[in-house]
Amino acid sequence: MGDDKVFKAMADPTRRALLDRLFDRDGRTLNELESGCEMTRFGVMKHLGVLAEAGLVVTRRRGRDKLHFLNPVPIREIHDRWISKYREGQVSTLLDLRTQLEEGNRMRTTSTMQMYQIYIRATEQQLWDAITKPELTAKYFHGSQVDSTFEPGAEFRSWSPDRSQLWVDGLVVEADAPRRLVHTWRSLYDLECAKEEHSRVTWEIEPGQGGVCKLTVVHDQLENAPKTAEGVAGGWMFILSGLKTLLETGAPLAPAPATST
Repeated sequence: MGDDKVFKAMADPTRRALLDRLFDRDGRTLNELESGCEMTRFGVMKHLGVLAEAGLVVTRRRGRDKLHFLNPVPIREIHDRWISKYREGQVSTLLDLRTQLEEGNRMRTTSTMQMYQIYIRATEQQLWDAITKPELTAKYFHGSQVDSTFEPGAEFRSWSPDRSQLWVDGLVVEADAPRRLVHTWRSLYDLECAKEEHSRVTWEIEPGQGGVCKLTVVHDQLENAPKTAEGVAGGWMFILSGLKTLLETGAPLAPAPATST
């Protein structure tokens, strides 16, 4: 997705309001988004279409309902392009302060189904390898090393960089290389998360034109894992942004330096 489409989509206050509503609670139906908007159903649909074309909103069907999800990955890509890693700490500190002063006790309801989508200039096999090979996950997934045969029923594990700690465990539910991978997920790096039930992660790779693939990641079945849902809500967009950078440039995203603030 081009930056121009993202900037154009976010230039309209109504579309920003729709994104705010999805930020507050993800996975809404059209009826839910339409309520409270001073416009026709067709108008809301048109705005959602612009946001979807920019990659800021993605949809998924659940039974008869079509759910809409905020996809923060394009915004993160703009952040990575326009904000130097040497300034990120200062910018984040100022924005955190403004958020606390302006929004007070505003809370976000974490969705039990989170969906992310990104376009990456890579082949299906390259994407599959980046998801399933430990020497590659270590370069964009917080240094973690994935460990599995990726056969249905096999264990799915993710280790710390030195393999001294098991960070994630689960089971492979479905594997159709190089198109689709489904596995369960339990975060062990946090004691509270480790007590929760397993959730589920689905990776879907779709080939496109010009050597670009669309990668969709769905993290769901989080109803009985609220701490996990809260923890991964802000993490997936960084993971996917790092994956895109690795495959398109051959180098991992440089971590932001520590600040004294």
